[in-house]
Amino acid sequence: MRIGLTGGIGSGKSTVAALLAERGARVVDADRIAREVVRPGTPGLAAVVAEFGAGVVGPDGALDRAALASIVFGDPAARAELDGIVHPLVRARAAELVAAAPADAVVVQDVPLLVETGQAGGFDLVLVVQADPGIRVGRLVDRGLSAADARARMASQATDEQRRAVADVVLRNDGDRAALAAEVDHFWAERVAPALG
Repeated sequence: MRIGLTGGIGSGKSTVAALLAERGARVVDADRIAREVVRPGTPGLAAVVAEFGAGVVGPDGALDRAALASIVFGDPAARAELDGIVHPLVRARAAELVAAAPADAVVVQDVPLLVETGQAGGFDLVLVVQADPGIRVGRLVDRGLSAADARARMASQATDEQRRAVADVVLRNDGDRAALAAEVDHFWAERVAPALG
């Protein structure tokens, strides 16, 4: 069973992924893969440097994410260039990890930009995590972003309406972790366990 998991920044998607992993799902995390494919020495990092210049590399030879973000977050064309480099690499590596999973596994692909990249049709089920925008901004501020940066990142992603349009299931995450865990338990019992037989 292949589940596409998505949600806007600060929605709690990563927490849902962890809760699903606790229940036995194999999680393929697109954000983690996106970091792997631009590690020092990779063709991905070389392509990013060729496009955006040596200023996006820190003194340690690793990608300077803040420097790259300052270039792409305010420039849709630059962001599209970056996505054109990174997304194919991420998809290829995710496909390898999915192919390596046992046939009877529940594979959850945690894909923040699932809607934006048109991948919704590639899953048995799409699970969307949503939270009130004010709560999301608060969570992101707690992680060190300014409120303005948090809102800008949220605005650069698909809307809640766009995510709901592709969702088979929407989990609300406006409360605490215990409430979210109860939602995940209900989802697992209603949608995953029956499919596993």
